[in-house]
Amino acid sequence: MNVFDWIVQLAGIALAVAAAPVFVGWVNQCRAWLQNKSAPSLLLPYRGIRKLFHKDAVIADNASRLFRLAPYVVFGAMVSAAAVIPTIATRMPFTQAADAIALVGLLATARLFLSLAAMDVGTAFGTLGARREMMIGFLAEPALLVVIFVFSLQFSTTALPMIAERLSAQAFALNPSLAFTAVAFTMILLAENARIPVDNPATHLELTMIHEALLLEYSARHLALMEWAAALKLFNYACIGIAVFIPWGIATSHEPLELAVSALLLGVKLLAAGLGLALIETVSAKLRVFRAPEFLATAFLFAVLGLLVRLLLGA
Repeated sequence: MNVFDWIVQLAGIALAVAAAPVFVGWVNQCRAWLQNKSAPSLLLPYRGIRKLFHKDAVIADNASRLFRLAPYVVFGAMVSAAAVIPTIATRMPFTQAADAIALVGLLATARLFLSLAAMDVGTAFGTLGARREMMIGFLAEPALLVVIFVFSLQFSTTALPMIAERLSAQAFALNPSLAFTAVAFTMILLAENARIPVDNPATHLELTMIHEALLLEYSARHLALMEWAAALKLFNYACIGIAVFIPWGIATSHEPLELAVSALLLGVKLLAAGLGLALIETVSAKLRVFRAPEFLATAFLFAVLGLLVRLLLGA
């Protein structure tokens, strides 16, 4: 690895961190357009984060060091996840260690600290949100691992860059196992990122919220980091889907022209992904909290169907 490889790696991380709030803003814009509402500014998430960084933090008297540390750990875990996901190139220093199972571990670490911090102060809603978040994670992680196993069977690796390279080297074809896993992954993305139908990111109703309940005690820079980490998590999941389902166009070398084309195609794919996510949220209704396990069980079923089709039919 030379110096230019590290420059490309750092540029990829900076791109993910900078583009994550814009991606959330794009999803919000598309959802507003689909609902015939006045669309908010694309940069509204940025403005909210900037405003929070300029406020003074208010912390409960009984909050421990874990409560103060959690936002930095959660944000750091999301940045680390962004570093190992092949967004614009597959052969970068950190992506060489981009084992998908380790990536799931990074996401689980962020969830653990987020849930512990929510319970730290001892409020009723924080504990409620933490329990619901752990329930979602407990059901979503096995489904995500089965999705990864389908790709590991097909390409004999769990490394995301190798999966992206080998799939992009193949001619485009309809693959039943990947179709089932694509449905499962979409459902996991919705659940893990607190989107409709599992959760509504725009609500503050105490009896229905999950993600917002975890953040009720945070303010100022801590809340800004948590919101930024949530945007980065959604961006990371979208990039994982792009890398394993539509990797065509991701650069396999560090030629400047190839990197520029890859970044442009990534933007186009994210625009399509944001529009698709907004469409799903618009046509879906919010599920009751106790129906969330059924939703994730269906995702697990689709993932297992993809695994069985791959094992039995090799398709």
